[in-house]
Amino acid sequence: MYSEKVMDHFMNPRNVGEMKDADGVGEVGNPTCGDLMKIYIKVENGIITNVMFQTFGCGAAIATSSMITELAKGKTIDEALKLTRDDVAEELDGLPPIKMHCSNLSADALRAAIEDYRKKNPGK
Repeated sequence: MYSEKVMDHFMNPRNVGEMKDADGVGEVGNPTCGDLMKIYIKVENGIITNVMFQTFGCGAAIATSSMITELAKGKTIDEALKLTRDDVAEELDGLPPIKMHCSNLSADALRAAIEDYRKKNPGK
């Protein structure tokens, strides 16, 4: 049902935890399934230098949160904004159709963190 990459990111998630000095924080949830994701970003010179997450949810939600942090790190703000749910699912070698909403949440949480960063830093 799940790819080896999904299982790896679920069992060994990358970049887990709270970032106390985050430049932007995004939080999204899905009331239908109960998943809740919080993404923290650190930005230097327009580049996301660190990304961390906290997720309450299923294995796919944890795996997609882990993957979005890996995909966003080192990207410019504009590049990170272009990351989609399909990018996340593709990097994980696919997700079951019923779990695609999880990758939606991770991309949405990243966008929310970037929006928070831009509110705090107008013009960036």
